[in-house]
Amino acid sequence: MLKHPFRQAVAILVGAYLLIEFGIGFASAPVPNTVLFQYLLTVLVGVLLWVSADEERWTQFKEPIQRTLVAEDRRVARGVLLVLIPLLVAFIAYDRVRPSAEPPPSFRNPHPAPPSTIAFQGSTIELTGLENPLRGEGDLEEHYQEGKRVYYENCVACHGDALNGLGHYSHGFNPAPLNFRDVGTIAQLTESVVFWRIAKGGPGLPNLGTPWNSAMPAWEDFLTEDEIWSVIIFIYQQTGYSPRTWEEEEQGSEEEGQGGSN
Repeated sequence: MLKHPFRQAVAILVGAYLLIEFGIGFASAPVPNTVLFQYLLTVLVGVLLWVSADEERWTQFKEPIQRTLVAEDRRVARGVLLVLIPLLVAFIAYDRVRPSAEPPPSFRNPHPAPPSTIAFQGSTIELTGLENPLRGEGDLEEHYQEGKRVYYENCVACHGDALNGLGHYSHGFNPAPLNFRDVGTIAQLTESVVFWRIAKGGPGLPNLGTPWNSAMPAWEDFLTEDEIWSVIIFIYQQTGYSPRTWEEEEQGSEEEGQGGSN
């Protein structure tokens, strides 16, 4: 069966398709259709070069194609192909243009660039260079206890008792609520950025980079400015992280600029 060059070529193409689609795709990740097409096109070119490298092999390869196109005993086969090929082309064209019910892909940056100023409950707050004002006022332990109250009254259901993003409601959200214990979250931010994210929530995220999936409410509608600053103190002390300072932020920006100039 496989001694004929035409059957060998077909077997190679079918084997390459199965290997790429189900072999490589199963072992790693699904292979995109564009990549699959490119691989199969490469295999097809290689097969055509192989069958045409020898005149006898090339003649044998073309024989079944020529017979199907002109021989009297292949009229039925020609009729079937004349029906199936247009149907196949029509199906492929329809499949490419038909509307899809799947939602568009969403690209989410958990730390979008903050604005320089925000409006908060009728006043304007300058975020650039802003430090937590409660750290220099009154007893820090009192602010911690106030932040603890605010957290367990408003935040624990989503962000969890351990502040790890695994609250009772967290499984209902995609993406999940932020894990404050992850070193890549609040440990990399200044307190003014955290204030902005809490105050404005998901609705206050910038238009650049939409659509956003954050289910975070705008807590400025429910909490005072001091309550937000106090819950920030609680979150940092409870996780053991220290917020980034503006001196660190400026130093990091200078190092990036020097690296870019080099």
